[in-house]
Amino acid sequence: MILDSKNKELIVYGINFAPELTGIGKYTSDMVDWLVENNIKCTVVTSFPYYPYWQIQKPYKGLFYKKEVSNNGLLTIYRCPMYVPKKASGLKRILHEASFLISSFFIFFYLLFKPKISNIFCVAPPFHLGLVAIFYKFFKGATITYHVQDLQIEAAKNLRMIKGKVLLNIFSKIELYIFKNVDEISSISKNMISKLVTQSNKEVFFFPNWVDNKAFYPLENPKLSRKNWGFAENDKIVLYSGSIGEKQGLNQLVELAQFYQSNEKIKFIVASSGSYSIKLQNEVKELKIKNIYFLPLQSKEVYNEFLNIADVHLILQKKNAADLVMPSKLTTLMAIGGLTIIGSEKGTELYELISNNKLGILVEPENLSELISKIEKSLYHNYDDIKINARNFSTNTLDKEIILNRFINIL
Repeated sequence: MILDSKNKELIVYGINFAPELTGIGKYTSDMVDWLVENNIKCTVVTSFPYYPYWQIQKPYKGLFYKKEVSNNGLLTIYRCPMYVPKKASGLKRILHEASFLISSFFIFFYLLFKPKISNIFCVAPPFHLGLVAIFYKFFKGATITYHVQDLQIEAAKNLRMIKGKVLLNIFSKIELYIFKNVDEISSISKNMISKLVTQSNKEVFFFPNWVDNKAFYPLENPKLSRKNWGFAENDKIVLYSGSIGEKQGLNQLVELAQFYQSNEKIKFIVASSGSYSIKLQNEVKELKIKNIYFLPLQSKEVYNEFLNIADVHLILQKKNAADLVMPSKLTTLMAIGGLTIIGSEKGTELYELISNNKLGILVEPENLSELISKIEKSLYHNYDDIKINARNFSTNTLDKEIILNRFINIL
């Protein structure tokens, strides 16, 4: 991003933002907080918090548009209304994102009559937000950095979330138009960058996700905290915490819990919310499984302590999601020195990262028997070397200050 040295101000444009606790919104919020702390004025155009619950959260329910100003005027947030489906099917997700595209357009139209802001940081998905950023650029001459967190169209195609070839072709052409008309493109992984370079025929900058190593760290006696969530110190806890959607193969959790029902000490925890979580809960009730527990997403104040209570963490992905997304929760689990079982195929960037640096235990996606075997080993063997490697990698490579300072220097 080319930041005007005299006028340190930019528009940050994305559908997800604080106070959302997981996913893309968490990273966008962290970045904005850091920029404001460094005296860069930010105007955020976003929605009302809804993810991963798939419903607008209090106290924002029932509002149309809302403007929030804080940090002595350094931060202005424009929140836009949108349609939020209870169950995010392919068509409903398209309508959901389109509704935000339309409502946010009116904020950018309003901003045309305000003093020029020279820089736009546009976060995708939704991929088509780049169209509104280009609209503002046409009239104001702003510079656009288009930051890709997920390869949305390719993922929708591979996961069969959108089956119509005509619609996929239209989306692909829109995306190519955006690539052509933005000034810079950035993304979070090397393989995603490689795909984007091929598609856009442009240089793509590496801007990875990060972790706050001061907020997330290993606890000396984490098992003492288990009573706060109703578990015993000698329980064996396998934890999945984060959003649940099409990209995760979390149906395996139900099968895992079934397999271990005879072992009263092994407990599975799913900390999430939203329609997919409810679907899993209903399946567990129907099967009368007793060793899997569903908790809401935990607040920032207790999240580090909560993650530390687990013996093993799970990051599961479907095979056809490989290298289209990078699991955002992985950075946090490394920071706490967590032992993580990660579903990833050989040859993918995620697999190579974990394997080459010994940061976790790898398992073939959607291979239940291998997953059971790896859980068995992880619960009863010493993997302190992996935990130490993960924490060291987090502090040396993924630290928030390191990555954002490097990024601001590029600006």
